[in-house]
Amino acid sequence: MASQKSNSDTLQQLKAVVRRFPLVPVHGVPLMEPIAQQWARVENFEARPDDLVVVTYPKAGTTWIQEIVDLILANGDTEKTRQAPTQVRMPFLEYCVPPPFPSAIDRLADVPSPRVMKTHLPFQLLPKSLLEKNCKIIYVARNAKDNLVSYYFFDQMHLMQPDPGPWDGYVKKFMEGKVPWGSWYDHVQRYWEERENHRILYLLYEDMKEDLAREIRRVKDFLEVDLPEDIVQTIAHQTSFQVMKDNPMANYDTVPDFIFDRTKSSFMRKGEVGDWKNYFTVAQKEAFDADYLHKMKGTTLHFRDVL
Repeated sequence: MASQKSNSDTLQQLKAVVRRFPLVPVHGVPLMEPIAQQWARVENFEARPDDLVVVTYPKAGTTWIQEIVDLILANGDTEKTRQAPTQVRMPFLEYCVPPPFPSAIDRLADVPSPRVMKTHLPFQLLPKSLLEKNCKIIYVARNAKDNLVSYYFFDQMHLMQPDPGPWDGYVKKFMEGKVPWGSWYDHVQRYWEERENHRILYLLYEDMKEDLAREIRRVKDFLEVDLPEDIVQTIAHQTSFQVMKDNPMANYDTVPDFIFDRTKSSFMRKGEVGDWKNYFTVAQKEAFDADYLHKMKGTTLHFRDVL
């Protein structure tokens, strides 16, 4: 009974601080106000050499790759990976809400090694200790238009993200990098460039959709985990979109409705490649494509189904 009252009190405290937080620039990158206010703690985060970091631009397959990594490290044991929600099993490095609630930094301090965490931080904002300790990084990138559509619906649903406003205006904000965590273009290109200098495994969302088992093998090899093929296939099944959508430990069903307005969208919405074609007008596509080709000029990073 006391535990139930404590949980109820915590939810009421959380509800009292939930609002759509404004963006505040941190070294030129727009981050939500609570993160910016505690930035010194993020910047000075002390990594351990065996830390593993999952990195994505928001809505690029973050939860998907988290579940894949967790199942690989658990040797395919779904009982282990269903003991707690994704956000508990892999703390979100920079994320925080106003005090008195503990930040992910606080939680990570008590997590035994080897730790696994996620972040949306662009490369230039990663805590320096992660690079100095040569930590392994798994990065997933998704084609820009699908990423944009998914982010738009997420921002509508997530009542702590800035209000996305109308679709047409959101397309422009995304192109200009005026959304949380900044420019998609800078994010995906910088990690692509830095993969030669650091222990970064770079994955593409579209490749994962094409042949998930193949990409799981790449991840397990990068993590130096030996798994038989039947376990690889089990992981591929368990991390299929529908299985994850039905898994309360992966679909964020545990997040209260005063944070996620599920009348706007579900957390796991479609997970498709090419869904952008259902939303972009001809004029929006032409403007976006011209901007895209300019900003991606010269890079060897190429995405399928984006133009």
